[in-house]
Amino acid sequence: MKAVILCAGYAVRLYPLTLNTPKPLLKVAGKAIVEHIIENIQLLPEIEQIYIITNHRFYDQFRVWLSLQSYKKEITLVDDETISNDDRLGAIGDLSFVIRKKNINDDLLVIAGDNLFGFPLRKYVDFFYHHKRSQVAFHDLKDREKVKKRFGVGILDKASTKIINFEEKPEQPRSALAATACYLFSKEDIPLIQDLARQGQADAPGHLIKHLIDHSQAHGFVFDEHWFDIGSLEGLQEAERVYQQ
Repeated sequence: MKAVILCAGYAVRLYPLTLNTPKPLLKVAGKAIVEHIIENIQLLPEIEQIYIITNHRFYDQFRVWLSLQSYKKEITLVDDETISNDDRLGAIGDLSFVIRKKNINDDLLVIAGDNLFGFPLRKYVDFFYHHKRSQVAFHDLKDREKVKKRFGVGILDKASTKIINFEEKPEQPRSALAATACYLFSKEDIPLIQDLARQGQADAPGHLIKHLIDHSQAHGFVFDEHWFDIGSLEGLQEAERVYQQ
């Protein structure tokens, strides 16, 4: 099993904070956001390799940061060769890029570099082994109003946890399950990622979830521990408050 951390965005909504610093290297409770993610991945013995994909603009910052770290697992930086928000590849485009560049053909854990979550990845991987199918982590917000027009929403078969539908920021959500940027793809579904990228739908991850539903099968892992998709200063401050406890 391999892991990819997506760190190639330009985080324009956090300007000027991220004008010269990539969002995954912003600090929460004294360490970079991406370090919290790596520490969680480090606990998984089946992960053989971690890839961090970033853009050309911030590649050198990541290279310097990585040179100062000491991790047991091998971490490889991948430059997606973009230089601005205007030519970015998007989440699916970057994932497709690193799969092609590094010839990945294994089960693949994928996490966005600005996501912090409270559930242990061990539990997530065990869920994957149980179903042996691709999966998406959903945060149960308990209240449909909290996901309304804000998040992608999953609808699961209650008996099997199979994802039977997915809605992108619906006005009338059918569940309170917010899709997070934490995925585990079976190696059999890797070609579907490449197919979607070739079709030009390389940005919104919601397209990939729908593609999995239509052409394969995916399950929803539901958690209610904390989750931060850090897209604003307020979100960063709230993460700081929780992680300082």
